[in-house]
Formats: sequence, C-alpha cells, structure tokens
Amino acid sequence: MYDYLKSLHLIFVITWFAGLFYIVRLFVYQIEANDKPSPEKEILQKQYKIMTYRLWYIITWPSAVLASIFAFWMLFFTDLGAAWLKMPWMHVKLGFVFLLYVYQLKCQQIFNQLQRNEVKYSTNFMRLWNEGATLILFAVVFLVILKNAVDWIYGVIGIVVFSLLLMLGFQFYKKIREKNRS
Repeated sequence: MYDYLKSLHLIFVITWFAGLFYIVRLFVYQIEANDKPSPEKEILQKQYKIMTYRLWYIITWPSAVLASIFAFWMLFFTDLGAAWLKMPWMHVKLGFVFLLYVYQLKCQQIFNQLQRNEVKYSTNFMRLWNEGATLILFAVVFLVILKNAVDWIYGVIGIVVFSLLLMLGFQFYKKIREKNRS
C-alpha cells in the first residue's frame, strides 16, 4: 500500500510543480499582452485568462491538494511515515512544503489580479518569481534523496550558490532580450 501512496504522491507533486512553473510563464504573457495595441490586447488577454483559469483550477490546485492528501496519508497512517516524522530532514522538508504553499497563495493573488486586468508586477519580476518554485523543488528533492547524508551547512551554501547562478542566468537572459529588441 505504501508504494502506491508514494507513487500517487510523486505523480501529483510533478503535476503540481508543472502547473506552478507554467502559470507564472502565462502571467508573463498576460502582462506582455497588456502592452499590445487593440484589438490584439483584448484577444490575447481573453485567451490567457481562459488558459490560466483552466491550468490553475483543473491542474495546479487539484494536484496540490492530492499531493498533500497522499503525503498526509503516508505520514500519519503508515508505520514508515511515523518514523519519518521523527527525523530532522522531514521537518525541514515540511518547512519547504509550507513555503511552497505560501508561494502558491501568492500566485493565487497574482492570478486574481490578472483576471481583473490589474497589472501590478513587471515581466521581469514574474520571470524572477518563477525561480521560487525551482529553488523549493531543488531543496526538497535533495532533502528527500540525501536525507541525513547532507551536512546542513553545505546544503544552505548549495542553495545560496544555486540561487546566485539563477540570478546571473536571469540577468544574462534579460540582456539578450533587450539586445534583440534593439
């Protein structure tokens, strides 16, 4: 039974992250559409609203809920889960899952604003915001795979270095985009 629960949990974690990665990309497109001339602007905004609505409520939120249900089931209704709850790496992982839900709730706020045609963020902010889910994904995967084999200091240093590399990559991509526009 445990392996079936773990498989279902993993499937819904994957679809949850896919939804989170793609929704922010759609936010970028929605914000860019806001700068288009009419009628292109209205056509694009309408289409992106439909796409984000379907992605958000048919894939992302259901995946988040199902991933959490299967995780809860594994942790509280299996012998192995009870043992894992006593391990420090699991506490850290659950902290990252909490951050992931905070990230998703912020995405919900942005989604609601864009559905009302309220643009409060730049495309650059959204591109950077998209890396939040990436950082959480990396942290959780390394925690789950390596468990206690990782010295926490090296883990923190690794996440900081990875974050810096993402920022540098973002700045490099931004310069390329600006160069191609001119």
